[in-house]
Amino acid sequence: MENPVGVFDSGVGGLTVLRELASALPSERFVYLGDTARVPYGGKSAETVTRYAIEIANHLIRTRDIKLLVVACNTASSLALPVLRKIYKIPVVGMVDPCVRRAAALPEKRTIGVIGTLGTVRSEAYEEALRLSIPSARVRSIPCPLLVSLAEEGWTDNAITRAVIAEYLAPFLEDPPDALILGCTHYPVLKGPIREYLGGGTVLIDSAEEAARVVDILLSETQVRREGTPGGVEFLVTDDPERFARVGKGFFGRELPDVGRVAL
Repeated sequence: MENPVGVFDSGVGGLTVLRELASALPSERFVYLGDTARVPYGGKSAETVTRYAIEIANHLIRTRDIKLLVVACNTASSLALPVLRKIYKIPVVGMVDPCVRRAAALPEKRTIGVIGTLGTVRSEAYEEALRLSIPSARVRSIPCPLLVSLAEEGWTDNAITRAVIAEYLAPFLEDPPDALILGCTHYPVLKGPIREYLGGGTVLIDSAEEAARVVDILLSETQVRREGTPGGVEFLVTDDPERFARVGKGFFGRELPDVGRVAL
């Protein structure tokens, strides 16, 4: 099926999800929309984030006829996903459920940590999903908003970044969790210093990797997988394509050609 898979985020963080998707599904076509005019979503209300998500979904469905939508933003996944799934007939994949599924499959899951933006943590979406899937697990969530800025600056492994990680994650050292969910799509680029701080006893659950696995399965189950020739990616933003291309390179892992600008 030639229709593309739609992927959206408030900015560049969702490119970590797109990177995993493109790697796992090289024959698929993707269209990525970064809502850079209204970033960040983390401190906005549920009503506002849901309205933004609907506007983006409408645009991608109307103008690109997408066959599946990936909400590559933990804040939007936490706050808007139920509404999106009610409105649209196409499959909608968020960041929360794939991570919870991975946590539930671990042999050790007595304690689970979650880090994310303030909006994601406030929503308690991960806590609720984990309670349903792993009732016996003890869950602790910590907001880590400064990690987003550090990731976008490209400060993925220096003294400042390590100090901020240590400040945020210090409570986990008292009782290291069996697993830590990286509940923000910016955080995969900080895996190295996070793993170094917590040690090897904690499994890091990457929402980008887990979402790619779910999309792979869904495309097969719904029989809309594109086969044969290599696919490609179209990049769209709502503001400042140049900055998006410059910063996004560090998240996607390569140059972002021909970034287009759209009005929602």
